[in-house]
Amino acid sequence: MPKIIDKKINLVFPLGHHLHCLIAQLPNHLHRTSGFHPAQQEQQWETISSVLDLVAVGEGNLKKLHFLVFPESCLPVNRLDDLLSIVGQRFRPNTITMIGVEHVHLREYRQFLERFRADNEEALTLVDHDIDSGDVLEMPVNWCLILVKEADGALRVFLEAKSHPFHGEEFIDKYHDLYRGRHFYLLRSRPSCFNIMAIICLDYLYRDLYSSNIKQIIDHANQLFFGTRQGLDALFVIQCNPKPEHQAYRDVVCGFYGEYLEDTPGVRETVTVFGNASAETTLEGVVQAQGFGHSYVVINRNHRLEKVVSEEFITDDFGGAPVCRLRFGSATRLLYFNLPLHHEIDPRSSRVPLKVHAIMQRSASGLWEKVKAADFVGGI
Repeated sequence: MPKIIDKKINLVFPLGHHLHCLIAQLPNHLHRTSGFHPAQQEQQWETISSVLDLVAVGEGNLKKLHFLVFPESCLPVNRLDDLLSIVGQRFRPNTITMIGVEHVHLREYRQFLERFRADNEEALTLVDHDIDSGDVLEMPVNWCLILVKEADGALRVFLEAKSHPFHGEEFIDKYHDLYRGRHFYLLRSRPSCFNIMAIICLDYLYRDLYSSNIKQIIDHANQLFFGTRQGLDALFVIQCNPKPEHQAYRDVVCGFYGEYLEDTPGVRETVTVFGNASAETTLEGVVQAQGFGHSYVVINRNHRLEKVVSEEFITDDFGGAPVCRLRFGSATRLLYFNLPLHHEIDPRSSRVPLKVHAIMQRSASGLWEKVKAADFVGGI
């Protein structure tokens, strides 16, 4: 199982006020060679950069953005420095950007770890142990960046490799099989006590006969709670997932929030954000059984959400799971919403803990424009 590494980061969030998140549900067109790679790199970067520019300008309520989530494997690796430049120079302080990166060989992944050694020392040690254990340098790596723009403007760069590939990433030829990551970061912000993790797609599900990633995350959060009375406030799962509604996800959500086997105070109030690629996504050699899209947000059932069914999103309990879920549509969209406060809502209040602030679509001119409220707000 991957090791959970605690990292302290310097973030100042508004006290007693909810935080804001933007999911960029973008199309991903990937072709397979050694790993998966964007088929149209310049077009892919142009789409990503249009979102980055929107956030950097920060018109209206976007000035309050704290978390930006892109899909798995979407950033062309040759644009990594451009991404760092935009986030480092133009983004506001106290923001976290999570984005999946094009697959590279382990040799190159290690070079990036070395480049950002100051934030990835422990991860580099774990990778070096694998390199010393066998001939693995040419294995492709599915990885992501977690970019933290701290309160003083400093940019922290954290790297994670996916610990478990999906079936389309596994081959008989071991040099095409993906490297399995050995760590997750638990980012503990100070002075604002807000703790987050970001993992990649099936890392949310991966388990063996004796343990699982999610059980390890729960246990680590529980120890944090018993030692500091803090917990895991937000878990972000970046995806390029053709089966977002798969029963396996519901099973893990039930175990995470249901307390079926043990008391889980460390994750009881965790907000889980699943950010997927849009329905326009194509993966060479992978059959689209249910289609991409349907990013969603899951919170404890002790919160409550009004029953809503509309063209752009619905609220439900994920097929009877012990949760409240806000499930978005599958089209290419920017989804802007708030994360609920960490405490349960006062039962005497009618205040809704999770609100959709804006949904944006791309116009014919390439600009992002808001979907009219009448098009996505409705109730039952």
